Amino acid sequence: MNFRNIILRLAFLWAILLVIPLVVHAKSDNLYRYRNADGNVVVGFQVPVESISGGYEVLNQKGMVIKVVPRELTEEERNSKDAEEKLQREATAEQERLRKWDESLMLRYSVIADIEDARRRALSDLQVRLSILNNNRRGIKRQIETYQEEAANTERAGGDVDVERLRVIEEQQNEIEIIERDIKKRKLEIEQLSASYDADIGRFEMLQEAVELRRTLSLKKSLSP
Repeated sequence: MNFRNIILRLAFLWAILLVIPLVVHAKSDNLYRYRNADGNVVVGFQVPVESISGGYEVLNQKGMVIKVVPRELTEEERNSKDAEEKLQREATAEQERLRKWDESLMLRYSVIADIEDARRRALSDLQVRLSILNNNRRGIKRQIETYQEEAANTERAGGDVDVERLRVIEEQQNEIEIIERDIKKRKLEIEQLSASYDADIGRFEMLQEAVELRRTLSLKKSLSP
């Protein structure tokens, strides 16, 4: 068998492997989430042949991800021994991440309002801490301004500024720098926490939409002749 025939047989076998999953999908009760040719996310009872190569997610009856099928390898990746293993490891890791995320959301929340309430409580706690830091900074700044004004009055009167007072002013200025770093950290925590809850809400909406879509599609199938 020459090299050309080998290539043709491999291409034929690869095409079969791409079509086989579609047959399995059609018989499965799972939902599948994938991107179509326009790059839009689509959920349905099967993955079109033309979309299989891009990879897809398998969803259970609750809309939770139970499997991540990686995309097709590029020509360059097929020439690499480690590319397929790496892609599969990444898919497995993503599958596990999504599974834990979905299970955690379904365990903790019943409706989106639950997530919004949890976000308000968590952000409120951080906002209180931030408010305390801001108040402390304002208080120290007032003390510094008072000491500086007293030192200036002493100098204008021809006296010597108390060295101890200058030392206190320097210490308080250093304390303000520390507080301002803490304020930046708290603000970053608030941004990250808010983004995390936004992601949870988006993910929970996807779970709900998948469940509703399953209900709709199942109804259509039962009513179809």
